[in-house]
Amino acid sequence: MEWSGSPIGEGGDASGEELFALADAIAAVIGGSVAIEDLDTRVLAHSTLPGQRIDELRRQGILGRQVPDQPAAQAARQQRQYRDVLAAPGVLALPGLADGELPRAAVAIRAGDLPLGTIWAIVDQAPLDDAGQRALLEGAGTAALHLLRRRSAAALELHARDHALRAAFDGTAPVRETAQRLGLPTGTQVTVLAFAPLPPAGEAGTLLARLGADLGRHFSAVRPEAAVSTGPRSVYVLLPADDLEAARRQAAQALAAVSRPRTRPSRAAVSRLTADLTELSELRAEADDVLRVTTGDPERPDVAALTDVHAQVLIAHLADALDHRPRLRHPGVEALLDHDRTHHTRYAASVTAWLDAVGNVGDAARRLNIHPNTLKYRLRRVREVFGLDLDTPDDRLACWLQLRIGSRHCS
Repeated sequence: MEWSGSPIGEGGDASGEELFALADAIAAVIGGSVAIEDLDTRVLAHSTLPGQRIDELRRQGILGRQVPDQPAAQAARQQRQYRDVLAAPGVLALPGLADGELPRAAVAIRAGDLPLGTIWAIVDQAPLDDAGQRALLEGAGTAALHLLRRRSAAALELHARDHALRAAFDGTAPVRETAQRLGLPTGTQVTVLAFAPLPPAGEAGTLLARLGADLGRHFSAVRPEAAVSTGPRSVYVLLPADDLEAARRQAAQALAAVSRPRTRPSRAAVSRLTADLTELSELRAEADDVLRVTTGDPERPDVAALTDVHAQVLIAHLADALDHRPRLRHPGVEALLDHDRTHHTRYAASVTAWLDAVGNVGDAARRLNIHPNTLKYRLRRVREVFGLDLDTPDDRLACWLQLRIGSRHCS
């Protein structure tokens, strides 16, 4: 198969044009289609010379800007090829992995010991000659300079947007300046996405830094108008969005893109929408509230908004109020909990089950696996010993809330 086509544009990026020219120069020596890829197997540039040898895999990679997915067995061999190329000191000759796939010669693009990508050239069955090997090796050196320049420019842009978003969250930058620095036209609706790994046994800082870097790369590729900032406990993304469902999909796609085997799973939160940039700190707090609930419970959804976990967020804030103001705790409930701890009784569990069952003694007794008369006795003792009036609605609510949100005090 032969291919003659125009390069896929790089948005006016001069470095992208130079990579296409470099791919053409290598292909002119070798005779087969050449692709320059990054470490995520995205096709950054490809040769466009008339009459060059090409196969279906390369054609799909060019059209999709990404090396296409392969069947499981073939994908495993393909991954081994990539590992071998990145580990090899020079050019590696590789066979085709499927019927109709032409053999390749490949070389790693490196800056010192830092891998940046790979170059793949379709070749004849015969071993690549010295001129072809030199073209690939010299091409890898040239490509490294372009990729480093790209990386530096992208890093500076990400840093500037990170700084602007931090200032917006802190309220230290005027709204007009924030909009200008983040490229947000007046009236643009935005949401704050927040991402955090599930609580680890250790190395929280390392996990968060890695998550921030991965999300920065993801959003710079798929939504370059977004701004990403890594905070002490979460990674935040300011995302222009027209509706929350679209924002949810973006968050789910980002989680899928940054997930890797053997990495700790993460959660994402989506705030409400606003066109008022003075509300950004409130949107961040809303997303933080959602993450607090979802990262603390592995049964919670991977992506959630406040409407999904509103009750749990409210209870968490009430728990904070009791922690900061112990005098608000009902003394009878405190005495009941202390009695359970000291005497190994089950008064708290019995009252909670009864309240959860909305006063239905039969349902509550079944949940506790005890006889209904046993539960009635315990409820009478709660009134007699601890002075808790469970017949009064306000007292029932206060008791239930304290038992519910103070469960960590029961242990």
